[in-house]
Amino acid sequence: MLNLVNRLLICIVFLFFVGCAPKYAQHIASYQTTAANTEPDFSNLFYWAAHPDKRDPSDSVPKPLRKNYVQDSSADVFFLYPTTFTDRADSNWNADINDAAINAKTDYSPILYQASAFNEYRIFSPRYRQANIRAYYTSDTLQAKAAFDTAYADIKAAFKYYLEHCNHGRPIVIAAHSQGSTHAQRLLKEFFDGTPLQKKLVAAYIIGMYIPGNKFASLKMCTDSLQTGCVAGWRTYKKDYEPDFVVKEKGSGLVVNPLSWTTTDGYAPNDLNEGAVLLKFNKVRKHVTDAQIHDGVLWIGKLHLPGGFLLKQKNFHVGDINLFYVNIRKDVKRRVQHYKNQQP
Repeated sequence: MLNLVNRLLICIVFLFFVGCAPKYAQHIASYQTTAANTEPDFSNLFYWAAHPDKRDPSDSVPKPLRKNYVQDSSADVFFLYPTTFTDRADSNWNADINDAAINAKTDYSPILYQASAFNEYRIFSPRYRQANIRAYYTSDTLQAKAAFDTAYADIKAAFKYYLEHCNHGRPIVIAAHSQGSTHAQRLLKEFFDGTPLQKKLVAAYIIGMYIPGNKFASLKMCTDSLQTGCVAGWRTYKKDYEPDFVVKEKGSGLVVNPLSWTTTDGYAPNDLNEGAVLLKFNKVRKHVTDAQIHDGVLWIGKLHLPGGFLLKQKNFHVGDINLFYVNIRKDVKRRVQHYKNQQP
């Protein structure tokens, strides 16, 4: 009896998040019969962490921003989430696409706290067999490459499905963080850089990863807040801190300041920071930090938070998006509108 109750509760929760529509019953059945580690079927909504046709955490809007929230369905965001397969002791190199714990961690961490920054537009975020985090640190480079190739194969399949079945000519925003940005650079190179699809690109937010200066042939970094078809990215560190791997890059990485949306090393004071969303999703904190570009990374000063002076953290990778949440949100809207104004 208890078994039956538990199964019913799982079905009720699942139906809530896909919108309670009868047509989604097929997705429950197909999920129950799907073997672990199989390739995702992107015609099945289960294999999308975020999708306009179901309710998911990316639909959430921080309470202080709800009053002015209006969704615009005329543009799409293709969002690639960061690594949530972080158990280095796990012998698998790629995540099981059906692992409930990893998927829940994905949905209620990056999908809620990062993808939601883009939710004034339609968000598509495919589940993928992400590489284990140790793939970034292992000496077994062949195995690591294979793991990243597997992950990218899922993302490529999802993007091709999206283009064929969901886009319908809409302008596209690419957004990603961390491992998602590793794959996003590859996606941009293959599908946008110097191709006809480049004309549909509003902007690409490739955040939290090194972007080599010679990565793209046609795509350029965003140098102002109205440019379209460009790439914006940054890695966030405490002022005066340079990790060894950054020193070795010798300033060759491309970077944009998310407060000024320029590529210069000019200082952007914290009063330009329109709001961060940190540990409490419904709390928007204004003027949390300043920002300045230095040698291919973004430096920030003291965090203007209660007890912020006590923080000894130097690497703010986890906050790359959240420290600039509202600025990103407004920038996407501004660029989408400017893109539309440029069209015949």
